[in-house]
Amino acid sequence: MQPDDELCLCFHVTRRKVENFIRIERPCRAGQMAECFGAGTGCGWCRPFLQRLFEKAQAGQGGTPQPAGDDLPSAADYAHSRGDYVRAGGGVPPAGATPIDAE
Repeated sequence: MQPDDELCLCFHVTRRKVENFIRIERPCRAGQMAECFGAGTGCGWCRPFLQRLFEKAQAGQGGTPQPAGDDLPSAADYAHSRGDYVRAGGGVPPAGATPIDAE
């Protein structure tokens, strides 16, 4: 996943926004990530990925997010997996969210 790819597809929050939020705001809990433009408060798909970025920042020096070379999927794989998650009843995206890809 590249920095300008959407991490929260419900509220169009990019990875870059999340990483900058972590770097500048230094949240103490992963739940505070919702303060980053509502990330994680829609269908719920991005919560584990937000948690990963939060944990990597906590493990890094000074809470700084680690470089982009990590275990997040590509944007296309990420969006496709979110579609599977929503279709399986995992969550409901709000109005205005990035549409679910067709199978």
